Amino acid sequence: MARTEFYDDPDAPKPNRLVVAASAVVTDTEGRILLQRRTDNGLYALPGGTMDLGESLPDTAVREVREETGLDVEITGLVGTYTDPRHVIAYSDGEVRQQFNVCFTARITGGELRISDESTDLRFVAPGDIDGLPMHHTQRLRLQHFLEHRVVPHLG
Repeated sequence: MARTEFYDDPDAPKPNRLVVAASAVVTDTEGRILLQRRTDNGLYALPGGTMDLGESLPDTAVREVREETGLDVEITGLVGTYTDPRHVIAYSDGEVRQQFNVCFTARITGGELRISDESTDLRFVAPGDIDGLPMHHTQRLRLQHFLEHRVVPHLG
């Protein structure tokens, strides 16, 4: 299913759904950040996805990282909340979501890096190399907040 992201676009379709999601900034021992190139839009992004009934948001982030990358992680902190109604995600099946994401930090505890059916590439990227990757600006915002080492999480 294809996906198109809009931000502050007056021509964007109107949201018809609000879905709770979690993502994670996973770093390796060299301080590089794990990014995936999504199959649904071709852009690089943090691993993450939709919360299931019966799980917590941190559990969602852990599960999604495992499903999308093959790595086991533990949550170590909070980057922020991202609920800007100007960020709309339209799917080819007609669903149009208003963004609702909580982004965590995580460290690797095990597993083996492997591509899932949701990505075409997985890589650990040095912070200085992120700007050269195709990425939606809302993903860049999460990474910027992480790299700022904020004392207080972003609330937005």
